[in-house]
Amino acid sequence: MAKVGIRKLKNSLSRFVRRAQAGERVLVTDRGRVVAALVPAGAGAGGADASRSRYHELLATGVLRPALESGPIIRGLPRVKVPKGTAERLINEDRDEA
Repeated sequence: MAKVGIRKLKNSLSRFVRRAQAGERVLVTDRGRVVAALVPAGAGAGGADASRSRYHELLATGVLRPALESGPIIRGLPRVKVPKGTAERLINEDRDEA
């Protein structure tokens, strides 16, 4: 992953676009703070490719650990039955709208 300031990016845009096209993530900084990212096409913000690559990036850096088991995370939890209107009442109490 590369970091580049806005001025340097402006002066060498085609070089950094080629790096992103080759699969490298290029972080754009403004006064040392990351403000944007150049990513390969199809891996844009919110796309499935972006979340998958970000997930793998977080795994590689040790921020995340892979799940030990697969399947629904609520499997095995008891079902809770509450009287009708309970959720609405609790939300209203939380909002001080009781």
